[in-house]
Parts: sequence; structure tokens; C-alpha cells
Amino acid sequence: MATRRTTTRVTVSADRGVFMISVAAELAEMHPQTLRMYEARGLIEPKRSPKGTRLYSHEDVQRLKRIQQLTTEYGLNLAGVERVLELEQRLERAERRAQALERRARELQEEIRSLEARRDAARAELVRYERPGALIKVERDTAPRR
Repeated sequence: MATRRTTTRVTVSADRGVFMISVAAELAEMHPQTLRMYEARGLIEPKRSPKGTRLYSHEDVQRLKRIQQLTTEYGLNLAGVERVLELEQRLERAERRAQALERRARELQEEIRSLEARRDAARAELVRYERPGALIKVERDTAPRR
């Protein structure tokens, strides 16, 4: 009788700390001491377990790879890396803000179209009640006002 093999898939949020420093270092192709140094410089901020163990997320590993790319391929020092990462973060925020403003502009344009349609409908109603050259009789209350 053949044994049945089952596979379990677990989905983990990209920002959840799951890798210990040795695994994260291996995934990023760096020495664990380099990760400690990057943490001390504020380039990376791993999560911590209740006992204080560093836990790196998939996003952390991607950031480590980006740092390595900036230093090896582009020859930046860590101060340059800090500046590039800061500018990339600012660019991301600006892009999110621009997208939010574009969404709001579309909402406002739709609201304007709706108001214009209501205005046009109200004008059409007024035109139906008006006849060129006809007088509209308005009766006034002749009683004295108090």
C-alpha cells in the first residue's frame, strides 16, 4: 500500500517577521554581522520575538538585497544608500498621494456631471412652463400686513 503525501500551504504576510538572522543573511547572501550593522545604521528594522530574537520578513530580505545592489553594482557607500532609500520612500509616498488625488478628482468630476445633469433637467422643466409672450398672473394678498 502506497503512503499518501499531503502538502500544506501557509500564506504569510510579506511584512511578518519569520526568518532568523542566519536564514535572512543566507537569503540575502550576506554575513549575519552585516545585517546587525545595517540594523545599527537604521537601514533595516527587523521585528523581534517575545524573547528578543531578530525576525526578518520577506520585505526585509528584499530591502537587504536592494542595499546590496546599491553598494555592489552602483558603488554607493552606506550614507548614499540611506539617501537613496529615503528618496525612494518619499517617491512612493508622493505616488500614493498622487493616486489618491487622481481618484478624488475623478469623484469630483462625476459629482459635477451629476449636478450639471440635474441643473439641465431643472432648466428643461422651467422651459416647459414658459410660453413666449404669455403673461403670468400673480395674485397678491391685499390684506394689510401686521
